[in-house]
Amino acid sequence: MFKTIRLILGDQLNSNHSWFDTIDDSVTYVMMEVRTETDYATHHIQKVVGFFEAMQAFYLELKSKGHQVIYIKLNDNDNLQSFEKNIQNLISKHNFTCFEYQLPDEYRVDIILKNLCKSITISNSVVDSEHFFTTRNELGNFFEGKKTFLMESFYRMLRKKHNVLMEGDKPATGQWNYDGDNRKKLPKNHKPTLPLVFNNDVTEIFNQIQKTNIKTIGSIDAANFVWPINRKQSLELLDFFLEQCLPLFGSYQDAMSPNEWSLYHSRISFSMNVKMISPQEVIEKAIQEWKKRPNEIEYNQLEGFVRQIIGWREYMRGIYCLKMPEYATMNFFNNQEKLPDWFWTGKTKMNCLKDAISQSLQYAYAHHIQRLMITGNFALLAGIHPDELDEWYLGIYIDAIEWVEITNTRGMSQFADGGIVGTKPYVSSAAYIDKMSNYCGSCFYKKDLKTGEKACPFNSLYWNFYDRNEDKLSKNPRIGMMYNVWRKMKPETKTALLEQADYYLKNINEL
Repeated sequence: MFKTIRLILGDQLNSNHSWFDTIDDSVTYVMMEVRTETDYATHHIQKVVGFFEAMQAFYLELKSKGHQVIYIKLNDNDNLQSFEKNIQNLISKHNFTCFEYQLPDEYRVDIILKNLCKSITISNSVVDSEHFFTTRNELGNFFEGKKTFLMESFYRMLRKKHNVLMEGDKPATGQWNYDGDNRKKLPKNHKPTLPLVFNNDVTEIFNQIQKTNIKTIGSIDAANFVWPINRKQSLELLDFFLEQCLPLFGSYQDAMSPNEWSLYHSRISFSMNVKMISPQEVIEKAIQEWKKRPNEIEYNQLEGFVRQIIGWREYMRGIYCLKMPEYATMNFFNNQEKLPDWFWTGKTKMNCLKDAISQSLQYAYAHHIQRLMITGNFALLAGIHPDELDEWYLGIYIDAIEWVEITNTRGMSQFADGGIVGTKPYVSSAAYIDKMSNYCGSCFYKKDLKTGEKACPFNSLYWNFYDRNEDKLSKNPRIGMMYNVWRKMKPETKTALLEQADYYLKNINEL
C-alpha cells in the first residue's frame, strides 16, 4: 500500500499551501519539537514558546479539517530529538513508502533534509513552500554577471513583475521610492498608538520547556503571551496595523523613543516568517486599506511598508540563497572582539543601548533602526566578531530565522560581507542617535562631548572605526567626506579621540 509521510517544519505553518487542498488518507503529516532546533543557538524563551505554540495550534487546525497528523512533543518518550532520526523511526514504524517535504528556508535544515533523503530507501520529493514572491534562484539570475546587487533594482523588477503599485510599466505616482520622506523623529509629547497585544496563556508549553535543560534568554509572562500564535491572531494584528498604524508608519519608521517598544511598526514579522500569513496577502491588504482611506494614508506611508515586504525581505532571502554557506564566514574588517556582557542584561549607562537591549529581553523584539543603528552600530564600532553578533540576533528576536537574520546582521549591520548588501558601513556618532530619538537628553553620557569622563562612547568609537579601517574604506565614494573631515583634524584632536576610544574599548564591560 502506498503511504506518504510529509514533514512540516516549525516555520511552514501555511494553511493555504496546496498540500492541504485535499484530504488524503494515504498521507500523514508530521510535526515535531526537537532539541536540534532549540539548541543550535541560545534562543529567547518567547521565541521557543512562540514557535511551539504556533506549531501546536497549526496541528490542531489540520486535525480539525480531517488531515492525519503525527505531532511529536518535546518531552515525548519516543522523541529522538532530530528531524532525521524521528523521520527514519516513523518510516520504519508505520511502513511509509514515500517521504515529502517543503523547501526549507534555512541552509542548515536544507542540508539535513537532503542528507536524510540520501540515507532512506523509500522514494522522496520536495515541493516549494508557496510563500515567497521569488524563487530561490531569482535574485542570482537577475544579477548574473553584475558586480553589485542593488536592492532598489530588484525591488523595481518585482514591482513590475507582480504589478504592485504600478500603472503599466511605470510606478503609480511616477516615483519608485519614498525613503526620503520616512525619516522623522517623534514630535515632543507625541504619544504613539498603544500596540495590540494578545493575552495567550502559554503556561503548559512554558512548563514543559522548564522541565528540560534548554538554555534560553529573556523573560516571559506565560499567562499573557503577547505574540500571535495562529493565523486568526496574525490577521488581527495585520488589520490593527493597517487601521491604526499605517497612516504614520512611513514617517516614523526610523524613530526611537524610550519605553515605546512598538511605535507604528506592524510586528507581523514573526507571523510572516513562520508563514501564518503571506507577503502577498499583506501587501494586497495594505493597498486595499490605502485605497479606502487615501486622505488618511499618504502614499509614502504605504510605499515604505510595501518596500519592506516585496523589496527588502525578498532581497535578503535572495542574497542568502545565492551566497550561503560562504556568507556565514565573511568578516571584511577581521573584527575579533567579544560582545560586552551587558548585551545579555541591558545593564549599561548608555541610554540607547540600555533601552534597545532591555526591550529585546522583555519582548523578544526591537524594530529595524534599534537593531541597525543602536546595537549593530555599537558592535561594529567596537570591532565585535560577526559570529558573536549573529548568534545574539539569531537568539534574542522572535522573528529571527537565519535566512533573514544573517543577511541583515553580516550584511546591512556589520558590513562583514564587504558591500554585497550595503553600499557603506552603517555607523554613526551620537548626533544621528539624538536626531532620531529621545535617548540622549537623560543619558549618563553627554552627546556633545567627544572626550573626557562623560563623553558619549559613540563619538570617539566612530572616529576610531574610520581610522582603524582606512585602508579598506578610504576609496568608498559614499564615505570619502568623513575621511576629509578626519584628515583635516588637528593631530592633538585625533590623538585625544583615539585615546578615548582605546580607553572605552579596554573597559567595554563598564560602559
